[in-house]
Amino acid sequence: MLAKELKPGFVVNYSDAPHMIESVTVQSPSARGSATLYKFRARNLLTKQKTDITLKGTDGLDEADFLRREVTFMYADNDEAHFLDSGDYNQYTLARPDVANELQYITEDLQGMLAMIYNGQCVGVQLPTAVDLKITQCDPAVKGNSATARTKPATLETGLLVYVPEYLKEGEMIRVDTRSGEFLARA
Repeated sequence: MLAKELKPGFVVNYSDAPHMIESVTVQSPSARGSATLYKFRARNLLTKQKTDITLKGTDGLDEADFLRREVTFMYADNDEAHFLDSGDYNQYTLARPDVANELQYITEDLQGMLAMIYNGQCVGVQLPTAVDLKITQCDPAVKGNSATARTKPATLETGLLVYVPEYLKEGEMIRVDTRSGEFLARA
């Protein structure tokens, strides 16, 4: 797959290990005849280390050979998070620090979550791009403050802190982007 086709969320082989692309930066050439450079921030799915990859637009990487299986969240304890395969009912366990960021968006009824299986072992989970979460705590709106698009902090049911428009109140469902952690809309 060419560098210009790679997007965040793609999993590629780099240095004989699967790496998930987290961010892409494009550096345009400053002189004639120069090549556009694509800089990728990727995470090694086996060791969880971040890696910086720089490629020209015509260079490429191979897609990683792994399976994506639909899973549901079972529970998380102090050390691990447990997931159940929706197809064959296998259980997958991941260390809690490895999925700490993802756990901020996961509820028991979350649909569309995928486990990434590499050589028979679960190496991570992939969330849908947006999830619906309930606001559990936020300051009340002040009347007359709606002339400008101001925001306020709101704590969601998973403990995630998101800035939301001032007109929202406790108990409302909102949609949150799992890539950036930003408020998208009311659910």
